[in-house]
Amino acid sequence: MAKSVQTLLEDIALLGQTQFEIVQAVRALAMKTFRPLTEEVKYGGILFGSTVQFAGVFAYKAHVSVEFSQGACIQDTDGHLEGNGKGRRHVKLQSVEDLKAKNLKNYLRLANEAALDNETSPGKTNRP
Repeated sequence: MAKSVQTLLEDIALLGQTQFEIVQAVRALAMKTFRPLTEEVKYGGILFGSTVQFAGVFAYKAHVSVEFSQGACIQDTDGHLEGNGKGRRHVKLQSVEDLKAKNLKNYLRLANEAALDNETSPGKTNRP
């Protein structure tokens, strides 16, 4: 049986208060930025969707990662994206302050745009 968002949040709280606060701050930012916003527990994290799934938040022992399905298509002018896989990229957060310091709101918007672009033109990349 799939976990609910609430059950996963309870598990994250056991992992650490900092991780829990970061995940809750990411969720609040996503809810404020996108309407409608859906949340689905999958792959051990919370996936966000708004017409299409575009990002997910995952808690680890030392950090929280916000993953972008089409992150390779994002032009990373701020230099905070990590990863070098075929499509995914992520931003690591170690404090609630990192959401603002790493301009997460902009990355969420860019990730949503990239996911929408991929939905209408599969295989297309926005990389230079």
